[in-house]
Amino acid sequence: MGVSALGGPGRQRDKFVALPEEEDDSLPLVEEPAEPVLPIPSPEDGELGALAGSLSVSGGHRLFEDLPRDIAMDSAWRGRITFYCVAESFDRKKLEELLKLTYPPGTVRSFPDVFYVEYIKGADGRPGGDVFFFDYGVVATWGMTKAQEMTIVRGIATQCMETPLPEQWTEVDEFQFCFGHEKQQHVQNDTVTLHRRYAQDYKMKLAISYALAQSTKLSVYEKRVTDIVLETKNLPEALAEHGEVAISGLDIAKLIGKVFLQKSAVNLLGSVLGTPEFFWHAPDSFQALYTRVTEYLELDSRVELLNSRFAVLQEMLDMLRDHQNNYHSVRLEWIVIWLIVVEVVVGLFELLGLFGVVGKQPE
Repeated sequence: MGVSALGGPGRQRDKFVALPEEEDDSLPLVEEPAEPVLPIPSPEDGELGALAGSLSVSGGHRLFEDLPRDIAMDSAWRGRITFYCVAESFDRKKLEELLKLTYPPGTVRSFPDVFYVEYIKGADGRPGGDVFFFDYGVVATWGMTKAQEMTIVRGIATQCMETPLPEQWTEVDEFQFCFGHEKQQHVQNDTVTLHRRYAQDYKMKLAISYALAQSTKLSVYEKRVTDIVLETKNLPEALAEHGEVAISGLDIAKLIGKVFLQKSAVNLLGSVLGTPEFFWHAPDSFQALYTRVTEYLELDSRVELLNSRFAVLQEMLDMLRDHQNNYHSVRLEWIVIWLIVVEVVVGLFELLGLFGVVGKQPE
């Protein structure tokens, strides 16, 4: 599983992008649910109960209880934001049932394409630990340790994956957050700086996480396109040097299908390009925040670059397919020509035989 900085090639990490300010400074904080106490599943819970129960240890204690409950922060309240893309998608129904079995009521919230879990409750206005499960196979964690993140990914996410990603295509993106007293909220050097009053506002974190999760998913598509480019880079060279390529029409058709699948996933399914439904009903400031973060990540330019690579690959594969078709057409034409020649020769001998020029002479 690789770890990379967020964003595509050429993105300037030190670029400063100001985030919009909330018009109402008296914005109320989100109501805090009770301290999460992880229940022990009962036998009646069936398969999902067994999955949740597998996260328990002996003596009735939960595995999560052994992890540190505080976040190492300085006076500015800093922490990690990590995104794991581990699957094409999650089984939403199974994930919801497992989360509700694992966490107490009030700590799990559902949105159109994401589940939110308050993993660690914040105290004294300080941020806690928050987890977001996006339907398109991305897990986002805020303010958690590496061990806690692995517990979430391996203990929850892996149980609900649909079409898990091969290890070489999994993506891990790391960011930082900082809650302080700065008046100007901004993103710079892969650090999101927000005012302290938003430290426990999970919806504010969700608005930011949407953009970062889309970037992580886009990185997976960038990897796949790079793999296709490396797989096909020798084909134009062979065509230029030898006038032919050692690849069958069937293999070319498979490559064309692979490129189309990736292109449709980026441009048609909406998980990368579309504005999430969450912003249809959220305050305008949240969508402005989401837009600013996408500007920092340069999502539009990365998608444009990705589509240009798709176009080049498609053009090259179409050229190779046309070359193969022309080659077969020429072969068929020569076969027909030689058949005609054979037929003419046979007809000529038959005609000469009628006139007695060839064949057995009478005694």
